[in-house]
Amino acid sequence: MITVGLTVDPERPPRPPADAPRRTHPAPDLAPLPRAAPVRVLIPAIDVRADVVPVGADSAGVLEVPPLDRPTLAGWYRHGVSPGEIGNAVLVGHVDAPTGPAVFFDLGRLRAGQQIQVTRADAQVATFTVNDVRAYGKEHFPSTLVYGPADAAGLRLITCGGRFDAATGNYVDNIIVFATRTA
Repeated sequence: MITVGLTVDPERPPRPPADAPRRTHPAPDLAPLPRAAPVRVLIPAIDVRADVVPVGADSAGVLEVPPLDRPTLAGWYRHGVSPGEIGNAVLVGHVDAPTGPAVFFDLGRLRAGQQIQVTRADAQVATFTVNDVRAYGKEHFPSTLVYGPADAAGLRLITCGGRFDAATGNYVDNIIVFATRTA
């Protein structure tokens, strides 16, 4: 579960359609990449070009996000795998900030088959293909699907979405993109 920035009168971020086709992309026979921090994420379909910074978890185990005063950054969960290693690498970003839409505002517009490229500190680029985009109520966050074991190099992108609850200052859902390394 992540908590993201607030806007006074937010434009509602896009939500993935419940009936969107799901695709599985069998991982091609790619050798896993060695560990290397991601430094940039590119998502052409939603015009995202963002620097990536490492993040961790707070004392309650809640995933941290990049600083709210830098809403154009994505965060990489540094205690997990890096993009291209076997397992699920996790990138997180704000949906909005006091100044307006943030880096992952349009995550809910992604569709199966679209690509995500992650540039790593070793200058290698890991390309992932979107399998699915889902909205989950924060009380039903699928921890195992996001952080659990995997037999291929996967990528999970996470932001907030759904209805904004003014009483709590949070969105009620998380939008999660599930992708598999394909190049």
